[in-house]
Amino acid sequence: MTAPTIVWLRDDLRLADNPALTAAAQRGAPVVLVYLLDEQSAEVRPIGAASRWWLRGSLESLAGATGGKLVLRRGAAEALIPALVAETGAEAVFWNRRYGSAREIDARLKSSLRERGLDAQSFQANLLFEPWTVKTGDSNPFRMFTPFWRAARETAVRAPLPAPGHGGTTVEWATADSETLESWDLLPTRPDWAAGLRESWHPGEEGAHDQLESFAQERLASYHRRDEPAVEATSRLSPHLSFGEISPFQVWERMHGDLSAAATKNVTKFLSEIGWREFNANILFHSPGLAEKNYRPAFDAFPWVEPAPDDLEAWQQGRTGIPIVDAGMRELWHTGYMHNRVRMIVASLLIKNMLIDWRIGEKWFWDCLVDADEASNPGNWQWVAGSGADAAPYFRVFNPQLQADKFDSAQKYIRRWVPEFGTADYPEPIVDLAQSRKDALAAYEKVKAAG
Repeated sequence: MTAPTIVWLRDDLRLADNPALTAAAQRGAPVVLVYLLDEQSAEVRPIGAASRWWLRGSLESLAGATGGKLVLRRGAAEALIPALVAETGAEAVFWNRRYGSAREIDARLKSSLRERGLDAQSFQANLLFEPWTVKTGDSNPFRMFTPFWRAARETAVRAPLPAPGHGGTTVEWATADSETLESWDLLPTRPDWAAGLRESWHPGEEGAHDQLESFAQERLASYHRRDEPAVEATSRLSPHLSFGEISPFQVWERMHGDLSAAATKNVTKFLSEIGWREFNANILFHSPGLAEKNYRPAFDAFPWVEPAPDDLEAWQQGRTGIPIVDAGMRELWHTGYMHNRVRMIVASLLIKNMLIDWRIGEKWFWDCLVDADEASNPGNWQWVAGSGADAAPYFRVFNPQLQADKFDSAQKYIRRWVPEFGTADYPEPIVDLAQSRKDALAAYEKVKAAG
């Protein structure tokens, strides 16, 4: 019997358009499909509570699609992969590339496996344009989105690959001892706060494609109204992309497929939002400490205040007395998601009106979001703070009342999530918006003075 190939899954929980899996199938040997829950390696950021819920559903879906052949192991990858090689007698280990600090693990493993005579290969699967392929004319990483995206689009986007068994290549699954999903305790129990997540989402590859198709057929035509949180106009693909249940290549292909005339008008703008995902990944690749360090070092001089516990809790729980902020935070708690325009508003309030370090907000979102992406989450928080790449200028302070008047003028979004708005039960604002804006601009002067 031919020695098997190990395919090590990470943020690519799909069978279709999975280059590592396709290459393994083409070897003609049995395939050991393994997912490692690595919460020990220093280079890996452990996922938050909402993402753990999603991971459970995604792995259940994938295990079902493989007939129960998915192997689960928990621990440090640099110990588990060699152990699995020894157990199975594998002669090859394939995976799809990742671009944050964890790529250091991959590089060490690839080197050590090759030294032992194994075929160790990595593949492009989760970004349309890999970070080292999109550079400025003087070979530096881009710091601004528009020239980055213009340069990236000069490279052709490959067609997605079919799943094994749907294009001439079949796969024979090999087995190995596996842990159980139940033993990983990924689901909340005391209390079970995930009812809203279950109502809102269908994790897994099938759910991802259902979401893409419903967007293409029903919501893309309204995408020009994407800033209105009460309008169903966004793709809601972000968690599926974050876990790799669908690839950007598949999204790209669908956007160039059969669409209505109204939908076609919005394709370019939607794909530019995919471009922001690519841009943030590019920034993370060149700045792996994006969740901990200001991308612009001058912001190290910013005089953040120590958050008052009651005020921070009011922001986290949607009790600030500022309706659109409270609506967003409650949407987040109930669904594990928040409308993108509202994300900017709630982040601006925390950072600029409350003068609380963006890292505190980023960590809260990391724990609460089902789409908590290691590049986009800190990248977007730094964008709002003004400390990031191509960031909004610090003096741009979102006025939440004006934002609500512009994007939720009928108050449908606010009243959905804050039913007590307008009654005696609704609290007074925890900050004076006008005065706190002045305080924020005064604090920013210290950043300007620092450079």
